[in-house]
Amino acid sequence: MKGQIMYSIVVPVYNEEEVIQVTYRRLTEVMERTEQSYELIFVNDGSQDRTMDILTQAALIDASVRVIDFSRNFGHQIAITAGMDAARGQAIIVIDADLQDPPELILEMIELWNQGYDVVYAKRRARAGETLFKRMTASCYYRVLKGLTKIDIPEDTGDFRLIDHKVNDAMKTLQEKNRFVRGLVSWVGFRQIQLEYDRKERLAGQTKYPLRKMIRLSVDGVTSFSDKPLKMASYAGIVISGISFVSLVVTICLKLFTDNTVAGWASIVSIILLMNGIILLLLGVMGEYIGRIYDESRGRPLYIVRERVGFNSQPLSKEEKLLDDSPQQKTNFA
Repeated sequence: MKGQIMYSIVVPVYNEEEVIQVTYRRLTEVMERTEQSYELIFVNDGSQDRTMDILTQAALIDASVRVIDFSRNFGHQIAITAGMDAARGQAIIVIDADLQDPPELILEMIELWNQGYDVVYAKRRARAGETLFKRMTASCYYRVLKGLTKIDIPEDTGDFRLIDHKVNDAMKTLQEKNRFVRGLVSWVGFRQIQLEYDRKERLAGQTKYPLRKMIRLSVDGVTSFSDKPLKMASYAGIVISGISFVSLVVTICLKLFTDNTVAGWASIVSIILLMNGIILLLLGVMGEYIGRIYDESRGRPLYIVRERVGFNSQPLSKEEKLLDDSPQQKTNFA
């Protein structure tokens, strides 16, 4: 069917001027091997470097490139969502720009998709270039998340995956503000399969997911798919109340029926501080859920687009690509 796009590649980018040209070249080389029409959707999430200029130039010389430029930084998960909203392909592949996830794996994902799977998610077998602390915390987090939720969210996976267009259509109906895309993909269901791979080091630049953002993403994952923390708060309150009541009864009995005096004020103060700390922690958990309710009630859009580049062009057909006399220009723009 003329004008139909087979594959949409969604690439969220934030300050990736050091690597974005290589990313574009490798994605182009991989997608050319499919001999099908495709589009590369780069979502510029408020970059402060030359990333947008480089992507604009790529869109001018390659009809397959589309660029969505946010008005500010809205976050990685929102950038993925914007790319998926704009995707027109029969299959949508999400991949980060840092090349830790090898673009060549896309071809294996496509093979599994052609076998009838609606979602092909990449599972990390090894994580090169990451600290022991990050590997351990990530491993613990996924296992805790799996224990807290009723949704089967695969362990040791990121957002690198292929989804069928009907899965994408289902995702578009989910308009919650605090996005956890990999969890939402699991929630919508469909036929899913994992594809194991070894994750590489970043090609260049710094990670865009420092500890602060990782913690925020972890909180979003838990609060989006589980109410067990709220139930845990209730259980903890019952236990603490029970202990306090027993302690009160023991203290009264000692005062009325014995000559013993209640000593150990330091211990009492320590217990009071501990109880107050637990109470504040539980209030914080409830505050996270109340904050999510507040975000949803405001009704603001997920993101604001400053500019769209390349969306009026059509990707070249196979025959048109053969007539294109500037293949070298597409892989050496500056």
